[in-house]
Amino acid sequence: MICRRRLLTSLSSSASFLNPQNEKMRAFTGIPTFQSLQSRNPNGFSANVESGYVGLRAYSLLSLNDLRDKVPRKLKTRKGRGIGSGKGKTAGRGHKGQKARGTMKYGFEGGQTPMRRRMPKRGFKNPFSLTFQPVGLGKIAKFINQGKIDSHELITMKTLRDTGAIGKQIKDGVRLMGRGAEKIKWPIHLEVSRVTVRAKEAVEAAGGTVRRVHYNELGLRALIKPEWFEKKGRLLPKPARPPPKLRDKVDSIGRLPAPTKPIPFYVEQKEDAISLPS
Repeated sequence: MICRRRLLTSLSSSASFLNPQNEKMRAFTGIPTFQSLQSRNPNGFSANVESGYVGLRAYSLLSLNDLRDKVPRKLKTRKGRGIGSGKGKTAGRGHKGQKARGTMKYGFEGGQTPMRRRMPKRGFKNPFSLTFQPVGLGKIAKFINQGKIDSHELITMKTLRDTGAIGKQIKDGVRLMGRGAEKIKWPIHLEVSRVTVRAKEAVEAAGGTVRRVHYNELGLRALIKPEWFEKKGRLLPKPARPPPKLRDKVDSIGRLPAPTKPIPFYVEQKEDAISLPS
C-alpha cells in the first residue's frame, strides 16, 4: 500500500512537471524542459499532448529503496499494561489456579504419574563402554610401502594419526585388526590400545611385537597433541594406571611423551621374576 501510494505521488509530480503548460515553472526551478529531455533521448519518451500527460519509458520512477515486502508487521503482545489493551490485569492467565500463579516443573502433570514413568524401559546403555578406532595391518603395510611410516621405529597411535592411517577422532584409543595380515612380511613394533588375536599372531610371526598400552582421556591428548600443553604453559601429565577392571586387558601403562623405541617383553618378565620371593 505504501509503495503504491509513493508510486502514484511520483507519477503525479512527474506528470505535472512534464506538462508543456508548466514551462515557466520548470525554467524557474531549474528542472529540464520537455524539449531538452526529448533532445537528449527522443525515443525514450511517449507524449500525449492532448491529455496533458507525458510518460517516461526509459527512466524508472521507482527506486530500490522504496521496495517493501508484503509481510505483516505483527508486534509482540504486551501483557499487563491496563484493561484497555485486552491483556491487562490477569495477562491472559485467567483467574486463580496453579497455572495462573507461577511456572511448574518440566514434565509435571498435576500430581499424577507422568508419561516418562508410565512407559516401560527399553534397552541399556553402558556408561563404562569404550570406543576404539579400528585400523588394519594391510593399511599399515600400505603406508610403510609408500614411505609414510618408518618400520624401523616404534609405531604408536600418534604415528598412525599423523600419517593419516586413522582419522582425527580418536575417542578411547585404537584397535589393531587383522585385515591384510598377509602383507606384513617384515618385523614391526606397535603400541595400540587393543589388538585382535589374528593381528597379534601375524605380527609375531613376522618377528615383530604388539603391546597393549593404557591411556586415559588426558593421557591420550598428551600423546596425540603434546603441543597443546606447551601452548597452555602446562607440563605433560603423568601416565595413568589402568583401573582394576582393565588390568587384564592391557600389557603396560602408556608412556608420555610419545615413545620412539619399543620395550622388549623379556625385560619385564626378568624383572617380575627377580621381584618374586624365593
